[in-house]
Amino acid sequence: MYKKLLNSQLSRITPEQYKTIGKTPVVLILDNIRSQHNIGAAFRTADAFAIEKIYLCGICAVPPSSEIRKAALGAEESVEWEYHEDTLTLVKTLKAKGITPLAVEQTENSVMLNRFIPEPGKKYALIFGNEVKGVSQSVVDICDGTIEIPQFGTKHSLNVSVSIGVVLWEVVSKMGRLFER
Repeated sequence: MYKKLLNSQLSRITPEQYKTIGKTPVVLILDNIRSQHNIGAAFRTADAFAIEKIYLCGICAVPPSSEIRKAALGAEESVEWEYHEDTLTLVKTLKAKGITPLAVEQTENSVMLNRFIPEPGKKYALIFGNEVKGVSQSVVDICDGTIEIPQFGTKHSLNVSVSIGVVLWEVVSKMGRLFER
């Protein structure tokens, strides 16, 4: 028999404790994400995998926002975030600091997610793009690579919030973080 656990039985940390725990060496960059629900879902997923930071760029809405909070369930208070008007400038800055930018996008020569192996000691910036246009081509051009989620149906894309969950699960798993518990 499997009895569901109550929230009080999950031993979750507080937002204050979250800020002090070791983070996964990954930052998310949201490149012109239109939907506040998608932004909120990104915060919630980033919190689940202890991601270092989210960068909201371009047309992305920023907290505080009731629409973001609805999907984030308060994760916008635990996950560090920053707004930047221009994604390209941000990626150049992070790259200069030694962070490896990877666009999650369908491109020529992209690496399928199941074949991507994160290098130990590297910090990654995973870039997710607009719901319709994807990651801006100018941003893709300066990335160190692209990761593609293998798909087999008739549609050519997943919702960006679903993509964030799929990619983070795979990358964090390969970094060994999921097995620390």
